[in-house]
Amino acid sequence: MAVSAENKRRLVTAALVGPAAVWLFTFLVLPFTAVVIFAFGERAPEGGYQPAFTLAQFANLGARSAAFTNTLTLAPIGALACLLIAYPVAYYLAIKADQKYRMFLISLIVIPFWTSMLVRTYAWMYLLGARGIPHLFELAGIDDVRLLNTPGAVLLGIVYGYLPLMILPIYVSLEKLDRRLLDASADLGATPLSTFFGVTLPLSLPGVMTGVALVTILLLGEYLIPQLLGGGKVFFIGNALVDLFLQSRNWPFGSAIAVTLVVVVVAVLLVAMRIAWRVSGSRQVDLI
Repeated sequence: MAVSAENKRRLVTAALVGPAAVWLFTFLVLPFTAVVIFAFGERAPEGGYQPAFTLAQFANLGARSAAFTNTLTLAPIGALACLLIAYPVAYYLAIKADQKYRMFLISLIVIPFWTSMLVRTYAWMYLLGARGIPHLFELAGIDDVRLLNTPGAVLLGIVYGYLPLMILPIYVSLEKLDRRLLDASADLGATPLSTFFGVTLPLSLPGVMTGVALVTILLLGEYLIPQLLGGGKVFFIGNALVDLFLQSRNWPFGSAIAVTLVVVVVAVLLVAMRIAWRVSGSRQVDLI
């Protein structure tokens, strides 16, 4: 029996989408469903999960308020710091840099990703530790300089680790910019500053929002940088989750925090998409 063209299209679509759908359902939907179920349970006497239906875990979120405060403070600040550094770099690469050197300069931004984040963070531990930068201050006669295990060290690690993820989306947005618009603005008598704020910045905002959303969402679940550069004194939500699941074995409370984190991430993404859509008007905006 012949298969109609419409059925063929459906079969092809199912063949293409099916494996990804099964993968996402198995490794995303099912685990998150289990986490949601755990969040409404109770901690067993010996640790782990005990079936129940209670909101006590969510009511107890204030017990980890420091982790939420640090995360919701340092993550946006870190994303903003990345943006302030990344935009001039991306602007230079897309607008000012010579075409024959552009790919080389972009490679210099990407190369740090070839090294493990753990190794790079350990390098910063040495630089910020007693035998690193503070030792140079001591040689200059400035004693008791403490850089490691502080919010500043965590913020520095955040900017260092996530800066390329901010540069690349902005660069792509600026690289697609129609240069004739810049020339037209100049021909109409606009100053370079007016052209930047009136043409360049608005047209690059979708890339800016993509970078901000990407970096902020990843930072909300960050564990390694606060653990190593914060020395256990600057807790993020990721650190709290590791403690609750692996050490305290309070799976329901950890699940409640994880569910709350997912809600925050979704809220950040929706806000970023709405802002980017309003800024871009009818143009398509992809944040992820």
